Amino acid sequence: MRESPQPVSPAIEVFDLTKVYGSGNTEVVAMRQVNLRVARGEVVALLGPSGAGKSTLLTAMGLINPPTSGRIVIGGVPVQDGPQPLVELRAFRRHHLGFVFQKANLIPFLTALHNVQVALEINDVPPRQARRRALELMEYLGVADRAGNLPEALSGGQQQRVAVARALANEPDLILADEPTAALDSHRGRQVMELFAKVAHERGAGVVVVTHDHRALDTFDRTFEMEDGRLLMKPETSAALHSPLQRDKP
Repeated sequence: MRESPQPVSPAIEVFDLTKVYGSGNTEVVAMRQVNLRVARGEVVALLGPSGAGKSTLLTAMGLINPPTSGRIVIGGVPVQDGPQPLVELRAFRRHHLGFVFQKANLIPFLTALHNVQVALEINDVPPRQARRRALELMEYLGVADRAGNLPEALSGGQQQRVAVARALANEPDLILADEPTAALDSHRGRQVMELFAKVAHERGAGVVVVTHDHRALDTFDRTFEMEDGRLLMKPETSAALHSPLQRDKP
């Protein structure tokens, strides 16, 4: 008898995440009982004004800023229970998470190729294999012809493509991007947003993007807004109730 396929774990699940800074009269609740599930192959936008809690949520999901309470599960692995880590966080981040920031943060004295390659070598991938993998990713993202250039010789959009290649290098479950188009013009910004959709849909990674850029929201599968530390689905995306977040609820 043929066995039924095993369900694929979501890229990330967060349960009742709360983050409190200070206490008493100085207490600030930056994040309030946030629940979110992002499927593999899904790209999600987080919108909201400064101070709404977007970066707090992103850094919690990135295992950088632990929540005061709540649980985080990445790729089916419980990794955080309140402030208590359940895995060795540094090693887990290297193997399961990819990060893209407002600035590409490429190492200025390394070529574009070596900026991607080093992410693999840190995880003990042999140099020849790391080089081949890095070139494949740069080809996939349309910047292989710039492999030998230093970052200063790349446009802003090209630098962000290299940064995405670096984030993809170790085939992460989840890619987290913080304002990745803030320094780009509208054309290049849209290209980068479309690139995240391509990566999610074709590579099977979950992608979460914090953005103020409303010009390319049509490239996202779902859009949420942070308000006073709470996570709210945007009304225009409420039709996405067929998404894994809702479908998988008991």
